[in-house]
Amino acid sequence: MKNFLKNRLLIFLLFFAFIPFAKAQDVIRPVPCFDSTLKFQADSLKNEMATHGFIVVREATMTMESGYEVPVILPLSQGSWYHFDFIGEVSSDIYEVRMYDYNEKQVVYQKHFGKGLESNIISFSYIPKFTEYHIVKPVQVNKKKKKNICGYLILFKKVK
Repeated sequence: MKNFLKNRLLIFLLFFAFIPFAKAQDVIRPVPCFDSTLKFQADSLKNEMATHGFIVVREATMTMESGYEVPVILPLSQGSWYHFDFIGEVSSDIYEVRMYDYNEKQVVYQKHFGKGLESNIISFSYIPKFTEYHIVKPVQVNKKKKKNICGYLILFKKVK
């Protein structure tokens, strides 16, 4: 009886091993990018925020596509003072950031128009009421509809 079950299990496993469409789904992974202007602006922001008592908790560059949000999930602690900075590519025309709490309630919304330095940065502070995950969704619109535009997200936390 044991050999019968082993043979059936082996046949079952071999059957699925050779089916070409029995693959796992492709995973969409964030792809980092490099833009010297964004790096310079990010370094300036980090220096400025350090003088105000903030430390960098997380930072990331991300390759974005014009008009598409990039969700970033962040664990935030109740009562802590956080500051977010999103830096979009200078050639984009619209920059937008939305932040949602764990219950999918929008807690922050900011939108900037224009071109040039300073207009491509969205900054805001936030103190969560509960310790929970939050989702930050930055998006930028580029009239050239570039496939690969660079974005930079920095999360700071106030040191007590």
